Amino acid sequence: MDTRALQALSYGLYIISTSSQGKNAGCVVNTVTQITSSPVKIMVAVNHQNYTAEMIQKSGVFEVSVLTQDASMDLIGAFGFASSKDTDKFAHADYSFDDNGIPYVTQTACAHLSCKVVDTIDAGSHVLFLAEVVDAEKLSEGVPMTYAYYHAVKKGTTPPKASGYTAPAPKTGWRCKVCGYIYEGETLPADFVCPVCKQPASSFEKI
Repeated sequence: MDTRALQALSYGLYIISTSSQGKNAGCVVNTVTQITSSPVKIMVAVNHQNYTAEMIQKSGVFEVSVLTQDASMDLIGAFGFASSKDTDKFAHADYSFDDNGIPYVTQTACAHLSCKVVDTIDAGSHVLFLAEVVDAEKLSEGVPMTYAYYHAVKKGTTPPKASGYTAPAPKTGWRCKVCGYIYEGETLPADFVCPVCKQPASSFEKI
């Protein structure tokens, strides 16, 4: 199967966030789809290994922040290549709270959706959250960032946990175990820092 055909599908870039027992969590996803219009329901795919998925299952509610083309790679990296389990991802981001007390990112976001989970589906590597949108707000006139724009203009990478991840062709070098970035070369400098997720050389493995 030629998995390049799947790259023709359209995706966006979103920050999914939730809160449970006083702890906030959030992550970047590329799969958010409107399913029905009355009532408004959406489907979100989150990797089972993401702490955010666990937190959504506990809280039953979450937020979707729709990122614009102006979103910085620092913001995307903070929410996309670290774990909320041991990192306060909101520490350096602009955000607000919805009526459920769920934080949502307002920084370079053009809209946000407040969602209540009505069903979950185990899709293997990912859990699908079917949710009713209970509130929504347009935040700016910024242009929503597509996943194609993220790759072509922002030069972003797709982490292994993403639903649209395709394993790269084998190369000689070192692979970041967090985001999948590949450093080509026989020797990885001891002071090397991943340009995508800012992880140190110790987070790389020889390939």
